[in-house]
Amino acid sequence: MSEFTHFNEQGRARMVDISEKKDSVRTAIAHSSIEVNQTIYHKVTSGDMEKGDVLSVAQIAGIMAAKKTPDWIPMCHPLPLKGIDVTFEWETNENYVLHIMVSVKTKGSTGVEMEALTAASATALTVYDMCKAVDKGMVIGPTYLEEKTGGKSGDYKRDSR
Repeated sequence: MSEFTHFNEQGRARMVDISEKKDSVRTAIAHSSIEVNQTIYHKVTSGDMEKGDVLSVAQIAGIMAAKKTPDWIPMCHPLPLKGIDVTFEWETNENYVLHIMVSVKTKGSTGVEMEALTAASATALTVYDMCKAVDKGMVIGPTYLEEKTGGKSGDYKRDSR
């Protein structure tokens, strides 16, 4: 079992010891999206949603989720996050899709990919929660890592698919 870093000698889960890893600046950018109907799009963009400012609340939810990622993902290390940014972009071609981009940064001994992905997911879920009274047929996803920098494994940039 020793080739698997998250298993101990008994084959049970463990949190990896990162105490010997060198600190470096690490970043991650994650993306998610949520497809909504035309009514929700107009209510969100005009500030007319009954629960309030959907994007502001979702932005705060994403930031909070990044900070709380170790509470959600059992093997994640608590990290001193140095920056979190949640941004939005609407696509209104044939459908109404809200694209969510989250960037997370730290200086530490492990990466922030899970923090960025958790934040993107929580942001999309919050949009759903705030708009579900209008329509429960919204579709979340895909959610994916766009890029990451730093660390032993090096940089990663998702190829356009």
